[in-house]
Amino acid sequence: THVEMATVPLGFNIDAPRWDQSTFVGRLKHFFNITDPRTVLVPEAELDRAKALVESCRAGLVPPGSTQEQLLYAKKLYDSAFHPDSSEKMNLIGRMSFQVPGGMALTGCMLQFYRTVPAVVFWQWVNQSFNAIVNYTNRNAASPISLRQIGVAYVTATGTALATAVGLNLYTKRAPPLLARWVPFAAVAAANCVNIPMMRQQELINGITVTDGDNNELGYSRRAAVKGIAQVVVSRITMAAPGMIILPIIMERLEKFPFMQRIRVLHGPLQVLFCGGFLLFMVPAACALFPQRCSLALADLEPELRDSIVAKHGDKVPYVYFNKGL
Repeated sequence: THVEMATVPLGFNIDAPRWDQSTFVGRLKHFFNITDPRTVLVPEAELDRAKALVESCRAGLVPPGSTQEQLLYAKKLYDSAFHPDSSEKMNLIGRMSFQVPGGMALTGCMLQFYRTVPAVVFWQWVNQSFNAIVNYTNRNAASPISLRQIGVAYVTATGTALATAVGLNLYTKRAPPLLARWVPFAAVAAANCVNIPMMRQQELINGITVTDGDNNELGYSRRAAVKGIAQVVVSRITMAAPGMIILPIIMERLEKFPFMQRIRVLHGPLQVLFCGGFLLFMVPAACALFPQRCSLALADLEPELRDSIVAKHGDKVPYVYFNKGL
């Protein structure tokens, strides 16, 4: 049956950011919106409806009676669940909206079970498996990666995390107790420095698509890939830092109280809850550190790409733009 469609409200662009993406506060509001953990509970059918609504809105048609609020909510669901490059639905575990529930459980367990080597090995392995899924899901989708490369990236990152964690764990046996509690963070930070570049190695080898200000493709740049990936590494380490550095200090103090010694069984769940509190703010804050649509000055590009842009466009393109991934 033919469904009547209304035109989009005048001057409304569903892809225009609701908040100024050139400022940290604007980006923070944007990521609070799309990393909202409640969107994880939205049924698949509703996500598909949101995608259909966003796509019809882009085409200039929306179902009659649709309010701007409904369109903005559909865009929120679309941004939380579909990849910005490929528009494919992302797996649930890899979505940024799953970072709070997934991250709080894993971080809480890593901070709670840090005393024995088998526990350290197990939780670091689980955490790196989770990270590998997140990094693969949020890569720049224009750069395909083979299963072999994914396997090598996963094994290397897990190996780095385990070597760091077990090595430091043995080293801190003679150190103050608080230092031992910081070992999981050191392992996570070291693994991020390996996991993300390895999982996105295709971008470093072949470069990523760069565009002009109007989204016209200009070519592929490896230097753009290096900048984007470096920013993502910094963001991910920042995301984990407050919870994994401050929470051990809090727990170290709390565990001296008699009531805390009586409820040892609740220490794990308590750490998980605390981690959730930190991540609820830190996931959007870390994502907002750098603009999603990253820029690079023409002068900083590879000479051959720079020359080809200048030959075609003269001095009309002072900066190139690309999606840095998350």
